[in-house]
Amino acid sequence: MRRHELTDEEWAIIAPLLPNKVRGVARVDDRRVINGILRRFRTGAPWRDVPERYGPRTTLYNRFVRWRAAGVWDRLLEAVSAAYDGDIVMIDSSCVRVHQHGAAIKKRGDNDRCMGRSRGGLTTKIHAVVDAEGRPIHLTLSAGQAGDAPVGRELLARLPAGGILLADKACDTDAIRAETAERGTFANVPPRVIRKRTFAFSHWLYRQRNAIELFFNHIKQMRGLATRYDRRPENFLAALKLAAARIWINAL
Repeated sequence: MRRHELTDEEWAIIAPLLPNKVRGVARVDDRRVINGILRRFRTGAPWRDVPERYGPRTTLYNRFVRWRAAGVWDRLLEAVSAAYDGDIVMIDSSCVRVHQHGAAIKKRGDNDRCMGRSRGGLTTKIHAVVDAEGRPIHLTLSAGQAGDAPVGRELLARLPAGGILLADKACDTDAIRAETAERGTFANVPPRVIRKRTFAFSHWLYRQRNAIELFFNHIKQMRGLATRYDRRPENFLAALKLAAARIWINAL
C-alpha cells in the first residue's frame, strides 16, 4: 500500500457500499481504481498523469463519472454519515480558486457552473454541514460571490430536528432564525452589529465552531480540491464527497 491509498480497514467499509451487480465483462479491481481517483485529487494532476499502476486513465475517469451519475459517491457519504448521533451541527462555507482548466468556455445550456467573481478572482464556494467533531454530513456548491444565507436556508432541510446550530454572522437572518425555531433548533449565531434586537448567544458554544474550519483545512490538503480543476461542478462535488466519506470512515 502506497501513501494516501485506502487501508484494509477503509476498504472493508467501502467495498460493501459499491455497486455489486456486474453485467457483461467483470470490472477491473475497484480498489485500484478508487486509489487512482484519490491519487488524482490528492495531487491535483491531470487524469493522463495518474501513474499507470492504477490502470488506464480512461478507466479511472469513466468509472468516476459513471458512479457520480449513478449516485454512488452520494450514497457512500450518506451511508457512513448515518452514524451521526449528536445535538450540535455547524454550517459554513469556504472558497476555492478555479483553475483556468476548470474555467472552460461555457457551452449552450451550461448555465450553472457554480463559478463566480469574488475577491479571489474566479472562485467556487463550498458549503458544508458538519457535526460537533467536524465530520461532514452534507456538502453543496455555489458561485464564489454568492451569499451564505440563501444556501444556509437550503442546508437547514438537512439538519435533524432539535439540537443546536452553530453558524457565523453571515447566517444571521430573520428567515434562518425563524426556520430553526420551527424545527425546535437553537440557532447559536452571533448577531450582526446592525441588529437592534438581542438574541440568546453562547460564546462558549461558538468556540466549538472551529471544528468546521478544521474540516475545510483537512479537505484542502488535497490539491485537487484546494483548487478546482473540473469544469463540471458535479464532478468537483463528487470528489469532495469521496474525500468527506473517507474522513468519516477514519473517524468510525
